[in-house]
Amino acid sequence: MTERTAFLLEYDLPDGLLAVRAAEGDEDSFAVLVQRHSRSLLALARCMIGNAQDAEEAVQDAFVSAWRRLPEYRHDAEFRTWLYRITVNRCLTMRRRRPPPLSLETVVEPAAGDARSQPARSAEQDAATAALSRALAELDAGQRVCWILRELQGLPYKEIAHVTRTSEQTVRGRLFRARRSLQEAMGPWR
Repeated sequence: MTERTAFLLEYDLPDGLLAVRAAEGDEDSFAVLVQRHSRSLLALARCMIGNAQDAEEAVQDAFVSAWRRLPEYRHDAEFRTWLYRITVNRCLTMRRRRPPPLSLETVVEPAAGDARSQPARSAEQDAATAALSRALAELDAGQRVCWILRELQGLPYKEIAHVTRTSEQTVRGRLFRARRSLQEAMGPWR
């Protein structure tokens, strides 16, 4: 990290200003944006793709694409929403090319001490996690994206609509159907 990047991080400048500076060629401003958003984009990609290595590749490709397309960013949506859209599109493209099953790597494992002290509970949690992974994999892509963005990333409906290029009403419908499907699939685990 350069001294200037550290300076920019310290002053917590808004994404919009950093994006303008980055579009003008300021690499340090873009580095701050990458640092600021990489964790949430990686979590999103892991949930969508199910494979940590492919998720990292998708996020890296998304950042490269964002750097190249910065002059096209029109500020009609938040910068993070624009990044989410690029990342979602990249993940969907990767899933179409090679549809792997959803991995359990996307779920945090319990601490080692917990697993040794309660093996039955640990096995039950692993089975429930596997069931949830299968249920998520069975959702159509639109429902899965909306569910991940809302439930795991915490985005508001309006931002999800921007990311998916649909209306808020469509987002609400997809979320309703996704939640209903997941509830049915997870019924035995209640």
